[in-house]
Amino acid sequence: MIVLKSAREIEKMKEAGKLLASIHKEIRNMINPGITTWEIDQFVDGYLKKHGATAEQKGYRGYEYATCASINDEVCHGFPRKKPLKSGDIVTIDMVVNLNGALADSAWSYAVGDVTEKTQRLLDVTKEALYEGIKASVPGNRIGDIGHAIQTYVESKGFSVVREFIGHGIGAVIHEKPDVPHFGLPGKGARIKEGMVFTIEPMVNIGEWPTKMDDNGWTARTVDGTLSAQYEHTIAITKDGPVILTDQDENS
Repeated sequence: MIVLKSAREIEKMKEAGKLLASIHKEIRNMINPGITTWEIDQFVDGYLKKHGATAEQKGYRGYEYATCASINDEVCHGFPRKKPLKSGDIVTIDMVVNLNGALADSAWSYAVGDVTEKTQRLLDVTKEALYEGIKASVPGNRIGDIGHAIQTYVESKGFSVVREFIGHGIGAVIHEKPDVPHFGLPGKGARIKEGMVFTIEPMVNIGEWPTKMDDNGWTARTVDGTLSAQYEHTIAITKDGPVILTDQDENS
């Protein structure tokens, strides 16, 4: 069942989203060769506590960290670690913020030092794919229109869209209906309605789209060892269209 949110609930989630966006702005300035994702995770945990919030995924199904930190060929759910990042790496930091019971979810990929032209293109295409999906998220459209917009754009640029991990509704808990695939056919799936709140979070690979799981049961990585990037926003559907609740004041 899809739970539609009231204006008051959406406003509370927007406050959580503002806090989350402020963390990503801080992380943007922290990303340099030599820093570890463990240090980033510790920073996020402390920042949330300082602002009266908690990391919602910490303890979720036994997950131990405030963030997911996925490096290079890791698609999602990478564990923070104490190995320093090096120039040429890319890293995706993903987190869910709980502020007074309201949740917001956002992932962002970062270049570490100097990256290759192809790596930068992967980052640019993945970010633009997110916004292509958001543009399709208008009342009256269907969920399939979002996935179709993302898939069409990504594949036109020569990259592939991960199928195994998708966006999702969010509200009182991290994962609600509707499921939001980043691929698919237009005109299919649930009708997009005012009051829906969900994430769009395309994961895009340089090579093939299938993934494989690490032995830890959490971390997914590309089957061919190529790089993967991800950008994610939480959005609310209003009568006037989508509103980005985790906006970092950059729409490019």
